[in-house]
Amino acid sequence: MKQPLRRTWVPFVLGGVLTGLLACQGQGRQGLRTADSQAVTVLRGVRVLDGRGGPPLENAAVVIQGETLLSVGPVDQVDVPASATVLELPGRTVVPGLISNHSHLGMTQGTDSGGQNYQRDNIARQLLQFEAYGVTTVTSLGLNTPLVYALQKEVEAGTLPGASIFSADRGIGVPEGAPPMKVVEEQLYRPATPEEAREDVRETATRHPEFVKVWVDDFGGTVKNKMTPEVYTAVVDEAHRQGLRVAAHIHDLEDAKRLVAAGADVLAHGVRDQEVDAELVDAMKARGTWYIPTLGLNESFYIYAEGPEWMADPFFRKALSPDLARQLDDPAWRASVIEDGKTVPVNKRALAVNLKNVKTLHDAGVRIGFGTDSGATPVRIPGFAEHRELKLLTEAGLTPLEALRLATANAAELLGLQDRGVIEPGRRADLVVVQGDPSKNIDDLSRIEAVWHRGRRVAGPVPVTPQE
Repeated sequence: MKQPLRRTWVPFVLGGVLTGLLACQGQGRQGLRTADSQAVTVLRGVRVLDGRGGPPLENAAVVIQGETLLSVGPVDQVDVPASATVLELPGRTVVPGLISNHSHLGMTQGTDSGGQNYQRDNIARQLLQFEAYGVTTVTSLGLNTPLVYALQKEVEAGTLPGASIFSADRGIGVPEGAPPMKVVEEQLYRPATPEEAREDVRETATRHPEFVKVWVDDFGGTVKNKMTPEVYTAVVDEAHRQGLRVAAHIHDLEDAKRLVAAGADVLAHGVRDQEVDAELVDAMKARGTWYIPTLGLNESFYIYAEGPEWMADPFFRKALSPDLARQLDDPAWRASVIEDGKTVPVNKRALAVNLKNVKTLHDAGVRIGFGTDSGATPVRIPGFAEHRELKLLTEAGLTPLEALRLATANAAELLGLQDRGVIEPGRRADLVVVQGDPSKNIDDLSRIEAVWHRGRRVAGPVPVTPQE
């Protein structure tokens, strides 16, 4: 028999929540979760986009018990305990927390980039920013030190606020080659032979990451060496022997084909040199290879120099550190990008090819995940980049619901997760509450009113406290 609702009205104003989380870091967040493990909260009168890409469920109730979704359905069909706290939220939409399959933690601070930034406080700020922008799970796809595992455990224990973490450990690069980034000790392998690569993979496996990362790219001829097929084939073979999947950084179609043939599990960037063909499509479908387009990667090299109107929006501005804001606003910096003569046309062409390819692969039924390479460089901005990626996916021709599916249900599936990514009973209560209807206008996803992570309301409307 349906229980009556106790209509406890809670004001939906969340300013200061992020500051509170910073203050309580390391001070008993796990205890808060334990104390609230049976508490029930109802988000009532909302529109639900469940993450699977189907039509919205209107005038719904989402029932949260502890960290878990207890029930979801029309308001007149949902049973809830009489003691539940009910939040009346007409006009709002609830979507699953976004999941990034390709980001990087700790590589940037302000306008600076490199492994010297891979520090606890810097990563902790980035995790909070991801979470405040609705990205509740982040995959740091390479360039990690052992610190990532300690932070991963703290987030899951509830003692460190911010997005949940998955990783690809250090990753396998190339001597005098990719990735062309400053790194610190224990942040990257650069094996010279297949035998060294196998040894590096075996050592990686002792730490039990989600992936092994490889970089197969000559970065437009700007690096001396490119990973050979012998080395990356050895990496894939040894990773599979150790029960690990391989995510491959690629740029070119031919490299994508060779890596799929070698057994790579994920192409961690889109093909950007030419249009994909039936050979790649058929091979990816036959092998079940995942594809992460990272559309915003090339756009980030020029878009801020062009100064689009949305750069004045607080949703964007509050994601910037003071140093980065000064750089992006500097007319001299903008002019240097535009006048370079190569940066803009090269990256616009790469984006155009990437947009076309993701639509081709999506329509063909290739498995597509979600990622942005956010955090790899200062202009790939944690949290904001994921919203921009969703916009670009719709510009590629996907519907808003299709784009959201990539960032939720698909992204969870890529990670092998069955506890998040979809709004349904038994899943984690990782949720984003927004004004408007993102199923019709993807821009409405930026109108964040609240973020829930593991059943706790952890952030309110952006603006947030930016990184220093």
